[in-house]
Amino acid sequence: MLETLNFEVEKIVKSKIEEVDFTNLPFGKVFSDHMLVAEYSDGEWKNVKIGPYQPISFEPSLAALHYGQAIFEGLKAYRNQQGEPVVFRPEANFERFNISAKRMCMPEVPEEIFMKGLAQLIDVDKNWIPKEEGFALYIRPFMFATDEFIGVRPSQTYKFIIFTCPVGAYYSQPVKVKFETEYSRSCEGGIGFAKAAANYGASMYPTQLAQQQGFDQVIWTDASEHEYIEESGVMNVMFVIDGVLVTPPAKDTILKGITRDSVLTVARDWGMNVEERKVSVAEVIKAIEENRLTEAFGVGTAAVVSQIAEITYKDKKYILPEVAGRDFSNKVYRELDDIKTGKKADTRGWVFKV
Repeated sequence: MLETLNFEVEKIVKSKIEEVDFTNLPFGKVFSDHMLVAEYSDGEWKNVKIGPYQPISFEPSLAALHYGQAIFEGLKAYRNQQGEPVVFRPEANFERFNISAKRMCMPEVPEEIFMKGLAQLIDVDKNWIPKEEGFALYIRPFMFATDEFIGVRPSQTYKFIIFTCPVGAYYSQPVKVKFETEYSRSCEGGIGFAKAAANYGASMYPTQLAQQQGFDQVIWTDASEHEYIEESGVMNVMFVIDGVLVTPPAKDTILKGITRDSVLTVARDWGMNVEERKVSVAEVIKAIEENRLTEAFGVGTAAVVSQIAEITYKDKKYILPEVAGRDFSNKVYRELDDIKTGKKADTRGWVFKV
């Protein structure tokens, strides 16, 4: 089947790029010229094509709209020091995408379609990669069920799409968060580890309530007791307590973040003591009160390294140490940024050159 794939390219008649202010890019609102589309039916992937970014038409009975079979990924492309397009750890996103697909009873996407298609799409739209420091080209692969059928069963047809958008920072300032102890994002045996659309839909209401109270995000706690920390809305969370980098383990209720893995790998390579273990809310609050917590931050593709300025628990606000004095998180942010853009050697094979 892979030998018969035809990566046809249809270029857009007139690019939109001249209309874009690349110094002012709100996250997720500006989209590049092209997208990749592949279709699944009769047990195989077919009709792989790169064409203009444009609307999609579908019937009201589209299965994904009714039964939630939809997954996605997020990764970024940058320019290296020679101006060449590079992508950070796309193989890890490919692997996680298919883990999500399996959990949601969807077909796996072949490596050739995901990786070759992604590379070819980035090459076609490489001029959309921002030149400004701190900016990137966000890449969104996703898949959804396309059966036109009302009935609770896995769809037999699917559509896989990749589109891109130039972006600036997801959070421009350190964030204010609260520990969520009423609502839950996921539970054991559920789909919390998958990057499924349903996870994000379920999180919106409690996040909206928190934002109405003046918070940027919530930090989710376990569904059974609300005593143990899991992750934040768009990122995994980490703490430096007594000089130790502490983070909850990636498991069935927590997304196995690729930026998370990158930060932990660099920390261990630097000789830092790292603990992936259950982290209780009580432990974090006590560490703050005793001035033993020196850093708290989120990590993710969109957020990269996002500093947490305040944490609220049961209506009590805790102000965290100044961001400027946070040695590890500031240093690891610069390290990852330098690796992505070629300022430092990529000794781990993380950077994929298009």
